[in-house]
Amino acid sequence: MTVIDISPSVMQFLLAIIVVAPLLGAVAALLPAPPGLKGKGPDQAVLRHGVTVTGAVLIAAIVLAVGFDHDHPATMQATTDISWIPALDVRIHLGIDGISLPLLLLTALLTFLCALHSYFKPPAGPSPKAFTALVLVLESGTLATFAVLDLLLFFLAFEMVLIPMYFLIARWGGDQRRAAAWKFILYTLLGSVVMLLGLLLIGLRSGTFDMVALATDNGRGLTTSVQVIAVLAIGVGLAVKTPMWPLHSWLPDAHTAAPTVGSVLLAGVLLKMGTYGFVRILLPIAPDGMRTFAPYLAAFAVVGIVYGSLACLALARRGAKGDLKRLIAYSSVGHMGFVLLGIATMTPTGVNGALFANIAHGLITGLLFFLVGAVKDRYGTADLDTLAGATGAALYGRAPRLGALLAFAAVASLGLPGLAGFWGEMLTLFGAYTPAEGLSRPAFRTFMAIGAFGTLLTAAYMLIVVRRVCMGEHTPHSQLSPAAPADAPEPSGTDPSGAGPSATTAPRPATPQPAATTPQLADLQTYEAATWTPLAALTVLAGLWPAVLLGLTDPAVQKLLAGGKS
Repeated sequence: MTVIDISPSVMQFLLAIIVVAPLLGAVAALLPAPPGLKGKGPDQAVLRHGVTVTGAVLIAAIVLAVGFDHDHPATMQATTDISWIPALDVRIHLGIDGISLPLLLLTALLTFLCALHSYFKPPAGPSPKAFTALVLVLESGTLATFAVLDLLLFFLAFEMVLIPMYFLIARWGGDQRRAAAWKFILYTLLGSVVMLLGLLLIGLRSGTFDMVALATDNGRGLTTSVQVIAVLAIGVGLAVKTPMWPLHSWLPDAHTAAPTVGSVLLAGVLLKMGTYGFVRILLPIAPDGMRTFAPYLAAFAVVGIVYGSLACLALARRGAKGDLKRLIAYSSVGHMGFVLLGIATMTPTGVNGALFANIAHGLITGLLFFLVGAVKDRYGTADLDTLAGATGAALYGRAPRLGALLAFAAVASLGLPGLAGFWGEMLTLFGAYTPAEGLSRPAFRTFMAIGAFGTLLTAAYMLIVVRRVCMGEHTPHSQLSPAAPADAPEPSGTDPSGAGPSATTAPRPATPQPAATTPQLADLQTYEAATWTPLAALTVLAGLWPAVLLGLTDPAVQKLLAGGKS
């Protein structure tokens, strides 16, 4: 079923435009603005150009989704297959199915919202021209990663996003931005070198780099030893980008230093490239190798879940001087642990849960980083102790709409039923209860129990954040009034009524006196509401109607795990 019947040639054109248009837009952003489009100045013109290009890409992605045949989501659609380097049999092979389409839409949406946010609140730093161009290059590389069907093209697209993100952190970031940017680029480049060796091993041993053909072959053309080596090499590169514990240490620094837009894109789409590679490449192409490493992948995943949660609890406690952006970054380590656990089960239930959790994490954590950026702009800091303050008011008293939205995002992140974060975690735990044939059921049920414990830790630190940031610190009773203690008697010999001397004295009730007037902050702005409402609405929609997403992914996952057979 298609909502609108669109011809295959138009679908091909739409997918090609979606991938290439941001790259062309990046080049145009560096050129002088036409006289009639300058507006108030060249800076405003180039930021408006970014909104226009990303908006056009989002519209094209929505039209592509509308024309997608939802009755056959396991079939590659909008495909383009052109020979590029005949000597190496490298082809420009593009296509989408039920696995890649949601990620394509998520990328287009988040990049447009980032461009819109940057237009109304320009980034503090060097030229907006370079900023806009880098965001568009980043979008092109991410979209290409989810659309290409050739191993070498996948690698090129995978690497294409590194340089833009490096400069976004290094030039427009906050404190310690250069160190964080170097850590990000060194970790990911090192992982990519190892991944390239694994991709070349698969392509040369099988005689093709075509991902569809390799998935259909389902590893039958590769020996078990080759598959094991390939999974180890490719898995390391993908695990760094995911990031998987213990290869995660670049992520908190990068998020803490990155500008708001950089953090949103890093958490919302770049981390998904690693988990997408596990599903698209390793599960169907090297199933025997994945089966060998699946228990270890699951073990690292659940350690990441617990470790990320404990790190967040440590940052959230009073007096720890924890940074809220850093806390959300560590929460991503835990959430991506659930994605990796679902993939490690090698079951349709687990993999569907992983893909659902991918999308939910992109929506919810993208919203969280937008909100934390707004809070930091208002307070001038993301330090939790400072944000909590000592007035007992915090965000609910100073900016109630902003506080309410932050609380909503936090409870969505902890997996509240009825919101998007719930289904991914639940399905991955169900998948771990009954893993694929050949995997140890007792081991995976142990991983399931540890993962379930991680959900309790997640709820704990998120509720602590809501209490401290939205409600403020609890003010001790003795500090409510700087006057005499609450149970101090009236001065001897004076009747409180003024009628004369009093024969007796009695305790007077405490009268809380605020230490100071609570300063108000700018509440939710119109452009902020326009930027964040789609993410909140989709979080609710995916939570109440999960079949919208699972109806796309499940047939494609079933086919992928069955070796290309529906």
